Amino acid sequence: MTPLRVLFVDDEEELVSTVVERLGMRRIEARGATSGLAALAEVKEKEFDVVVLDVRMPGLGGLDVIKRLKDSHPDLEVILLSGHGAREDVEVGLRLGAFDYLQKPVDIEDLIEIIRRAAAGVSS
Repeated sequence: MTPLRVLFVDDEEELVSTVVERLGMRRIEARGATSGLAALAEVKEKEFDVVVLDVRMPGLGGLDVIKRLKDSHPDLEVILLSGHGAREDVEVGLRLGAFDYLQKPVDIEDLIEIIRRAAAGVSS
């Protein structure tokens, strides 16, 4: 069975490295990016099943990234991460084609469950 390939994108470097490590411990092939531009470069370089994307990041934010991802990779599933107060952004992201969203702080088991559902194309 081929492992799931996940790109985790957040501007908090420590969070990215922790989540990538924890996903790897669960046999999910994960890479991290700490900016919107880095995420787009990763997707251009490698194929992913799911992208987990922070909505609010400096520079190129999550909503701009999801627009570009959906234009270039319409079948790529995107899960949004939302901090406090980003509800309107999440609603826009869902309209742009996000699979679902999670509120920060993220429970790793909840994240893995939604990643698996997204990869299988099964919404809640």
